[in-house]
Amino acid sequence: MTGRRREAITLLLITAVELIVFLDATVVNIALPAIGTTLQLSESQLAWVSNAYLLTFGGFMLVGGRATDLLGPRRMFVAGLAVFTIASAAAGFAPTATLLIAGRALQGLGAAVLVPAQIALLKSSFSDPAAQRKAFAVWSAMGASGAALGTAIGGLVTQGLGWPAIFLLNLPVGVAGLIVARPLLAADPQEVRGATARLDLPGAVIGTSALLLIGYGLGETGQGTAAWATVAVGAALLAGFLTLENRARHPLMPLRLFRVRTVTGASLVNALVGAAHVPAFVLLSLYFQIAQGYEPIRSGLAVMPVALAGIVFSRTVLPSILKRLGAARVLALGLVLQAVALAWYARLPVDADFVRDVLPPSLVFGVGLPAAFVGVTVPAVSAVEAADAGVVAGIVNTTQRIGAGLGVTGLLLIATTWTERSASADPMAAYVDGLRAGFSTAAGLAAVGAALTLVLLTRRSAGGEVPSTPDVAADRTATRSETAE
Repeated sequence: MTGRRREAITLLLITAVELIVFLDATVVNIALPAIGTTLQLSESQLAWVSNAYLLTFGGFMLVGGRATDLLGPRRMFVAGLAVFTIASAAAGFAPTATLLIAGRALQGLGAAVLVPAQIALLKSSFSDPAAQRKAFAVWSAMGASGAALGTAIGGLVTQGLGWPAIFLLNLPVGVAGLIVARPLLAADPQEVRGATARLDLPGAVIGTSALLLIGYGLGETGQGTAAWATVAVGAALLAGFLTLENRARHPLMPLRLFRVRTVTGASLVNALVGAAHVPAFVLLSLYFQIAQGYEPIRSGLAVMPVALAGIVFSRTVLPSILKRLGAARVLALGLVLQAVALAWYARLPVDADFVRDVLPPSLVFGVGLPAAFVGVTVPAVSAVEAADAGVVAGIVNTTQRIGAGLGVTGLLLIATTWTERSASADPMAAYVDGLRAGFSTAAGLAAVGAALTLVLLTRRSAGGEVPSTPDVAADRTATRSETAE
């Protein structure tokens, strides 16, 4: 097999897996009523069909990233894909609610292992800068488009084949990936003896518990004091985790990495990326189904232009823009486009014409998403040595999951409060006013993220010129000297 053909198949494998990982974050949403009817689930139980995946996905990302560094990206990619595939089958054939929720949680664990392994594989498999830019662009499009595609596909599959099919559709991709991964992907270093001993198990338990408790509490804030108490316990564990990591000989999350400005900046900005774009899909779904009266399938299809615009942009234009502008500027551009689109959504009328009012901002939003995804990932991973690529990928992606959780909770609260205080006599107009307030806040978060990108992720030379990419060599030198200390 020629080198170019191997790279093409490698990219197809990694991006296909990335698509199903992020598609599964939203594909279940429209199927929830059907699942509830079949398995006789209450509303609170139904929420866990979605939350079990999201919480374990975000909660175990740091563990997945560090395991990738210690055990090798190919090994962890295969392990994560095996777990994800088995869990998808378990969810699809689950006869009870308990087994379905357990399957979803196991899916999230597999996803948490897969994402850092994918990023490390992309970095190691594509040494040519142009090929690497293209690979990251396509990979980012799959992640960015997954939420939109999941919403659209979920309705179609549920109505046509039944809700178990939304999980079982992962099986062909998973099985095919497991068959080709070992012969296709570059082998990991043979020496892994003692690697598990360097995996910080106390840190893994405390850190993961902290993230799970915080995520659970944020998702249950409507329950009042108990939810906030859970968040407080999670925050206390998180503080203990940071103290432990500062003293650990082989920390799960080496705090020295945060001395690298690119890593710290990318993590902070990625939290804003999650806080801006994830709630937007929730607000759009509410707008389509409640304000416009769309049926679930039509509501899902209404989000499809976001995904299609992202895929086309990433396959055609994004690699060349990355080469010309550099990752940091592409990230800033992507966040600016998101801010424009979200501010445009904040002007949606009560009675909308889809082509005139919804389609234009959706296309802008679709272009902005993959630009932000690739722009925030590449600088952080490139700023450290290969031995830390997995944990940095885990850190950056964990912050996006945390930002998304905070964003959904906060923006829905803003929308609800605004609706309750609206002076409009028309209940639907008041409801749309609330959604507009949520979109406006999301636009502000994206704009702040763009500003922080320019401040934290670009460097000025002595003459004042801003280079197109961060000074990766300087950051790597800092990382090596800090490791030696």
